[in-house]
Amino acid sequence: MNQITIFWPVIAHVLLVFIVYGLLSLRRTAAIKAGNVKLSDFRANRHEPRESVFVNNNLLNQFQLPVLFYIVCVCLYVTAGNSMVAIVLAWLFVASRYIHTAVHVTTNRMPYRQSAFAVGYIVLGLLWVWFALHLLAIV
Repeated sequence: MNQITIFWPVIAHVLLVFIVYGLLSLRRTAAIKAGNVKLSDFRANRHEPRESVFVNNNLLNQFQLPVLFYIVCVCLYVTAGNSMVAIVLAWLFVASRYIHTAVHVTTNRMPYRQSAFAVGYIVLGLLWVWFALHLLAIV
């Protein structure tokens, strides 16, 4: 298997981060235009507008669990451990992040958001187990 294919799910997640940044900008701009906040309110960012609070929180989420995803993908590449199993797990993780984000920035319904997070959490754990098995030369 071509080792660089592990980076396509990484790129897909990076795209999600850029999308969330764009959405945050749009929501904050709308809040300013509606007169709900002033541009200067973002200097210390103590009062995120209601229109953008979920988007801002989601953006913060993209730099928590996904950091472990980036690390394992680089580790798989460096050790030539990429495989079909790793690719499928990586894509499942990214899909769970897209679903989590879609729920978080729209309805923010906790049962759906929590389920998407749990799937990603479990899949990422499995990806790390797969990497460990690769290092042990079991797979």
